[in-house]
Amino acid sequence: MAAKFVTGRNARADEGSQQPSSRNSWNTIQPDPKRSQPYSTSMTLAFALTAIMTAAVLVAVLGIVWEGQFKAYTRQNMQALANSAAESISTVYQREGSWDDTVLAEAKNTSAMSSDVGIQIIGPDGQVLYDDTWEHTRESAGHADPVSNAPTGTDSAVTAPILGANDTQVGTLRLWAFGSETLLTRADAAFRSNSYGAIAVAAAIAVVLACVIGYFTSKRLSTPIQRITNTARQLRNGDLTARSGVRGSDEIGQLGETFDDMATSLERDLKLEHRLTGDVAHELRTPLMAMQATVEAMQDGVLPADDEHFETVAAEVRRLSRLVDAMLKLSRLENGSTELKTERTDVVYLIRSLVTSQHQLFDEKGLHLRFVDESQYGELNADIDPDLIREAVVNLMSNAMRYTDEDGWVTVTVRQDKSDVLIAVQDTGIGIAKEDIPQTFSRFWRSDVSRERVSGGLGVGLSLTKEIVDKHNGTILVESELGKGTTFTLRIPQNRGRRNLAQAIQEG
Repeated sequence: MAAKFVTGRNARADEGSQQPSSRNSWNTIQPDPKRSQPYSTSMTLAFALTAIMTAAVLVAVLGIVWEGQFKAYTRQNMQALANSAAESISTVYQREGSWDDTVLAEAKNTSAMSSDVGIQIIGPDGQVLYDDTWEHTRESAGHADPVSNAPTGTDSAVTAPILGANDTQVGTLRLWAFGSETLLTRADAAFRSNSYGAIAVAAAIAVVLACVIGYFTSKRLSTPIQRITNTARQLRNGDLTARSGVRGSDEIGQLGETFDDMATSLERDLKLEHRLTGDVAHELRTPLMAMQATVEAMQDGVLPADDEHFETVAAEVRRLSRLVDAMLKLSRLENGSTELKTERTDVVYLIRSLVTSQHQLFDEKGLHLRFVDESQYGELNADIDPDLIREAVVNLMSNAMRYTDEDGWVTVTVRQDKSDVLIAVQDTGIGIAKEDIPQTFSRFWRSDVSRERVSGGLGVGLSLTKEIVDKHNGTILVESELGKGTTFTLRIPQNRGRRNLAQAIQEG
């Protein structure tokens, strides 16, 4: 079954790049850094501090707002009690007609109803007629003057008028709470103390719960972060197979997946770098060894210093020069130092003339080369760099010629698909194994089957072709089947300016 593979910048979105800074620095990582406070401890303390601050704000609000409201409430209750007592005394006074013992006894009875409340009766002339705090009764007044311990402040007591006949005021009743300057009875004070105690207990429970929640939340957050840190440490120490295994739809899960993808890319890139180093050394060593052997043989007199052997050395020099040239061109394309000189070009004419120029070379190899124009009008214009596109197609044609047996066919086709130009190079060669197709565009890569052939290429032609297509914002489709042949299809947008604008809109 035929295998298919697509590569190119438009086949998969590239990650955004950052402009390099002109000022850079680098520092090694301390092998065993000093451990600061653990993340879980910091998170727990943060939750506890939040709970403490919340409780403090609650207490402050209660102290300012609730305390004032509570005092106003107790004062209203005390005022209602004073009005009730004054009304009761007024009724007795109106019946008796004067401040006699019966009226004062009514005041005493009212005072006896609550041991927390004190009563004082003041006559119309300001004389104190009755006071709960007198140390002596009225009968002993002749032996010693009574002493009053009633509060004197206006905020410490409430007053109510005592009315006689015709609702004329005949006296004033003052009411206060024993042991309190704010009209709080013992029951009210106990209620207030219990309220603050309950608030303190609730605050303590909230702090404990916040610490517990903070601990487990921080553990849940810090565990995947610690796994990523440990994995990073393993990668730093050389274990490129280490992965964090962190997955999830939240930010930390995405971080773990991105980190593992980065580690996979790093492992692959380092392996490719090592392989690239070996391949470059091998590719350079082969012509150098051939030149060295030939020159040394001529120096030792084993081989004559004639034109034939000089041509052998010259051929290896040319091969080495082509390899260095290709590597340099590939490097410039990858680094962006090669400027893309796009112009409106008739691709049909460009490829037809290229096939015509290559026809004699294919004929010498015993191969059949043909060009197929599938464009609608025999003309297909596109914004391309004609020199680079010509080089890319030549690389594909050379690759097809190299791995196609004698009497085989190589077909170059040009057609249009919507707003893209498609250039296909199809051969009837040895084909590529399915598992080898993704490596097709790697530098110096050749499959085991192709390596067995005598006519091996430089190994960078397809890499160079991919970079050229990438520069044109295009893609490459590879379809191949072992023993039947391979088809490389270049897909290049006709209007480079419009494609760049569409990509900018999509990325933005």
